[in-house]
Amino acid sequence: MRMKGNPIYEKVEIMAASSEGKSLARIDNVVVFVNNAVPGDVVDVKIMRKHRRFLEGTAIHFHTLSKDRVEPVCTHFGTCGGCKWQSLNYATQLKYKQQQVHDALVRIGKLEVPEFQPIMGPTEVYNYRNRLDFGFSDKKWLTIEEIQSGVQIDDRSGLGFHISGAFDKVLDLKECHLQGAFSESVRKFVREYTRKKNYPYFNIRDQHGLMRSLIIRTSSTGETMVIVQFFADNKEQIEDVMSAIHTEFPNITSLLYIINQKGNDTYFDLPVHVYAGRDHMFEQMEGLKFRIGPKSFYQTNSAQAYELYKITREFARLTGNEVVFDLYTGTGTIAQFVSSKAKKVVGVELVPSAIADAKENAGLNGITNCSFFASDMKDIFNASFMNEHGKPDVIITDPPRAGMHEDVCTAIRDSGAKRIVYVSCNPASQARDLAILSSHYTITKVQPVDMFPQTHHVENVVRLDIRL
Repeated sequence: MRMKGNPIYEKVEIMAASSEGKSLARIDNVVVFVNNAVPGDVVDVKIMRKHRRFLEGTAIHFHTLSKDRVEPVCTHFGTCGGCKWQSLNYATQLKYKQQQVHDALVRIGKLEVPEFQPIMGPTEVYNYRNRLDFGFSDKKWLTIEEIQSGVQIDDRSGLGFHISGAFDKVLDLKECHLQGAFSESVRKFVREYTRKKNYPYFNIRDQHGLMRSLIIRTSSTGETMVIVQFFADNKEQIEDVMSAIHTEFPNITSLLYIINQKGNDTYFDLPVHVYAGRDHMFEQMEGLKFRIGPKSFYQTNSAQAYELYKITREFARLTGNEVVFDLYTGTGTIAQFVSSKAKKVVGVELVPSAIADAKENAGLNGITNCSFFASDMKDIFNASFMNEHGKPDVIITDPPRAGMHEDVCTAIRDSGAKRIVYVSCNPASQARDLAILSSHYTITKVQPVDMFPQTHHVENVVRLDIRL
């Protein structure tokens, strides 16, 4: 298709939901990924980008609204970019998430799979996250309404989420429906207090300002953690901010701060200062307690993580006699969750601090049949490692979005384990890895799980049994 400029195509029917929260249409047999529309809409589409095999566009006028549309609950919908499926009813969200998994494994991956289990959705489709990270910026994102108002906006301080494609700007949030009342009250208080005191918000381009980021974590046990990142090391102002938060919210379990003068917001290599309370909080699952520190990873939907882990344990079909390898173990939550059903569990993870948490949690829970090792998976997971720690009967793997290194896939394939349980947050990379494993293993169960309602993201659990 040849075209000039940014042409507009009228009365285009949106056919399906697609990746990255976009929808799918066809114009003259060319695939178009469309923003701001849902399946069933009939819209005018303005083409924004042209690629060799597809186009990207935005819906600019609606002729017919889909029967599957609902009214978004958040005033920031369409600007924030975090909950792109809020305008799609939840039953339809689940349908397209299941389709996303099917397409990745069957249509694109060409894998032989059994009939999928129906996707498992959560009880709560809002206020389900146990962690949110908010950024401060002295150049808040101006909405279309603010620009069109013609009013001069001198105060550009904002606290909220970074806008995609504009790394130095944040959307100044009035509300967010992802974490709940405690998170909302803390964010609003910190914003109002620091603005009242005229404390400078961070400028990431020029690297100046006091207020850098605000991280709020909650647990199913009712415990809370608040982490404030400061850029400038102004002890008087830091003390004032932290004292104000502590006075307003005296029951925060873990009130912490970090001075971060790096070029990015990561703080895994920086000291964390305890202002009040403990340096950790606890999460709990089936009687197991997990110590969550400021640098600890934990699934961000606690209730649905429990369901995910139960599926993983069920797929593993443990009898109490198995040696289990838990790859990409993180803080060892899955390893400990299945340990009572296994003879021995070996967890491997790249991040040393996560392994330290895993060991501490195992001790806290009185678990003695788990051992944990910190190393790059492709360097450690090989025949020599298996000879040292025992040949695995079952392998559980839960890699990051990029999936597993080819060497790791090959080592798993050649391990001789009778069963593999592959937990993934990215069905596309999962399908690629399964293609390597499928020469020696048969896919016997597939269970999609929705961890993040109102978004396009989906988890998927696959069980593979060795070919006899």
